[in-house]
Amino acid sequence: MLLSIALALAGVSCREQSTGKPPDVDYYTCTMHPSVKKQNPTDKCPICSMDLVPVKKKGATDTHEHGTINGEASKGEMPGMPGMPALEAGKKESAQDEQPTEFTVPTTRLQQIGVTYAPVEKQKFSHTIRAVGVVAYDKQRHWDYVTRIEGYVQKLFVFSRGEIVEKDAPIVTIYSPDLLTTQNEFINLLKGREEAREKGNKAVLDSTDRLVESAKQRLRLWNISDVQVAEIEKTRKAQEYLTLYSPFRGVVADIDVDQGRKVMNGERLVDIADLSVMWVWAQFYQDELPLLKKGLPMTITTSSYSGEKFNGKISVIDPFINAALRTGRVRIDVENPDFKLQPEMYVDVEAKMKMGEGLAVPVPAVLPTGKRNVVFVEKGEGKLEPRFVELGRKYGGFYELKSGLNEGERVVTSGNFLIDAEAKVQGALKSW
Repeated sequence: MLLSIALALAGVSCREQSTGKPPDVDYYTCTMHPSVKKQNPTDKCPICSMDLVPVKKKGATDTHEHGTINGEASKGEMPGMPGMPALEAGKKESAQDEQPTEFTVPTTRLQQIGVTYAPVEKQKFSHTIRAVGVVAYDKQRHWDYVTRIEGYVQKLFVFSRGEIVEKDAPIVTIYSPDLLTTQNEFINLLKGREEAREKGNKAVLDSTDRLVESAKQRLRLWNISDVQVAEIEKTRKAQEYLTLYSPFRGVVADIDVDQGRKVMNGERLVDIADLSVMWVWAQFYQDELPLLKKGLPMTITTSSYSGEKFNGKISVIDPFINAALRTGRVRIDVENPDFKLQPEMYVDVEAKMKMGEGLAVPVPAVLPTGKRNVVFVEKGEGKLEPRFVELGRKYGGFYELKSGLNEGERVVTSGNFLIDAEAKVQGALKSW
């Protein structure tokens, strides 16, 4: 009986020596397949054939580092310190657990995973914002002719929308009996002023001057230009017809009258828009609005003119956010000398900005965890260190680095999730 017990104990001892498993190791697992659990360190993963890594027993480190009382720490007391509450010590240990520690991955495993690295370097940041816009005419360069007198349309010089009208070109001629009467009154006042000047009657001359200026102002209010008023004053002949001229080079936007039609005071005649400068209303997301400033250069492109760019500048930033789209409107003034941009046309808007210089970390190197961002720093000879970093704005394929890394350090840029699994297995990254 005693002999069989001794042989059994010897067999157990031989099996433990054959496996070579240290006493603080619970089992061996695969970082890619954590469901695999083996007791022999020389075993391979049956799924991917990768080497297994050790998983330590729970409490093995604590037992090694802290003293015990009769083999176990008293409940509610710090190990090795009877009567001392364990709450404060637990907080310190929790804080220490959150700090990532260095760990080692064999070089062959790193090659199998396909790990690559990139250095942390200083870069000049530039940011590009793109949006879609709609073209509109400049309301400051839009003229809507409205009749200010009662009369008849004698002649139209433009007949349809889209016609280009040169500056000072005639648009419409109106016959008005009231206008003719007012011109004759103006001519009579001019004659009376000359008679008063010849007789040297100063009182009558001053009164007549005021009446002449009042008549001039009334003619101006009826859309008669200063040049036309000066012509009447020079020739002393009333103009039977009133001709309206275009104040700028533009395009006919609308015509509301026909030749021979009677028009009343306040009726619309012709609508002309100057398209040499256009407005582009673009929608930008609310987090992009702080980057936009008045006077910022913008580039406008459209599929109608492939490869051609129109230059503009921001003139107005609408402070009101669209509640449904969460966007804000920005008005861009764009030069349009050839009238290529047309109202209601869709265009693409782009702004390029220089954002200064700073340390940059590649986007693939960052492993977001929700609360924190983690990168893995290469320490050489297969050693890696998880590092919490603070990031700024994203610029293309890089993040602006606020803190956590130094210039020249190399970080892992591929295989991060597998490296993270390795770190979790080895206990290097205990808390996210």
